[in-house]
Amino acid sequence: MTALPLHRWLDEAQEDREVAWRGDERLTLAQLRRQVIALCVRLQADSGVRWALCFDDSFWFTVALLAVLHAGKTPVILGHSRPSLLAEQATQFDGVLTDTALESATHASLRLPVAEQKETYTLPPLPQNAEVVLFTSGSTGLPREVRKPVACLDREAGWLAQRWGESLRGCSVVASVSHQHLYGFAFRIILPMALGLPFDCRQSLYSEQLSAQSRLRRYLFISSPAFLRRLDLSLPAPRFARVFSAGSALHWTTAEAVWRWFNQPVSEIYGSTETGVLAWRMCDEEYTAWVPFAEVSFQQDVSSRWVAHSPIIPQKAGWQLDDKLVFLPGGGFQLAGRHDRIVKVEDKRVSLSEIERRLVALPEISDAAALALVRHGRTAIGVVLVLQDGVGAETLPRLKRQWRSELQRWLEPVALPRYWRVVASIPQNSQSKRAWPQIEELFHAAG
Repeated sequence: MTALPLHRWLDEAQEDREVAWRGDERLTLAQLRRQVIALCVRLQADSGVRWALCFDDSFWFTVALLAVLHAGKTPVILGHSRPSLLAEQATQFDGVLTDTALESATHASLRLPVAEQKETYTLPPLPQNAEVVLFTSGSTGLPREVRKPVACLDREAGWLAQRWGESLRGCSVVASVSHQHLYGFAFRIILPMALGLPFDCRQSLYSEQLSAQSRLRRYLFISSPAFLRRLDLSLPAPRFARVFSAGSALHWTTAEAVWRWFNQPVSEIYGSTETGVLAWRMCDEEYTAWVPFAEVSFQQDVSSRWVAHSPIIPQKAGWQLDDKLVFLPGGGFQLAGRHDRIVKVEDKRVSLSEIERRLVALPEISDAAALALVRHGRTAIGVVLVLQDGVGAETLPRLKRQWRSELQRWLEPVALPRYWRVVASIPQNSQSKRAWPQIEELFHAAG
């Protein structure tokens, strides 16, 4: 199958082609085009240039994406819809587009759907330099802006179509991941629109939702290790043409178990928000190597860190990876840990630096150290705290509830600390740097 570039998504003559579905409701290309036109007219009349997209429904997200781009403006995908973070990132956008009753304290919100145009209207062409802005967790704990040219998104879709397109012909797309992050955006929105595949507007959050999908369809499932680990294998499975997973490497025990349920091995994707897709593997045996896409190359820099180069990485110098790679004789590679303080919890990037920054901002805490702990095969966040003078440890149960409530304003649920330790001072080594082995031992010693 050939991938259709984004600027041609609305060109097809098949007005009644199904683009998406929402329960029993079928949404057509004609409906998508009418809503894009109506919103584009509204946006052209507004002075705002950068529009934050905050959507639960993937159809309305697609409407907003196309309307903003055709209006010659920039979609901003923040990865969340929390009012406190919207206020903190207020300088990054001029307005909010949403499908919920979201109220921004700093910007006007426009809620979809909008009233449709009755007169004939021709959409303006996409600008040559059209781009989408995303944000990802930086190693300092502050969100880092990532600019993705639409041309790079189109080329990435072309790579995926070249490798898997024929096997996806006639599929419908369901997903357990959000379109508000690059993986979900690229695989749940860009790929099906480029290949003319209908997608479910709703995110499958539970095994029961996935199992309840119609048996009349054949599915491409966009998922993650976190969802696959929790999959209830006792439920009946729909028909699947392919299953993708990304976010972190899938553990072999999970891969082997879900293989039987999906009646095929999982196809894993390796990459990042900054780089797009870099490599893939079919998880059909333990320790399967990652295979780079044909146009991707790697080289080591002066610090012996790997730098990725590809046509979908806008930076000419490539992108320095935070992952440690070990290359094998056949050209594939294995992952061997990370260099930075970004960890994966339930396949989401969590900045330990941001957790520390949020904790130290609380009035009762003078210092904090955060780390990822693995208990019973699952990763969770542990924190070591130094309390302000006068704050008694006996109040810790009440304070923990108070702190969690405060942190929920800023952090995703997976980033909220699960394990807490209070010390007089955070252990340091002879170079006056944090002694992480000793810090981790605090949790083992206390059980």
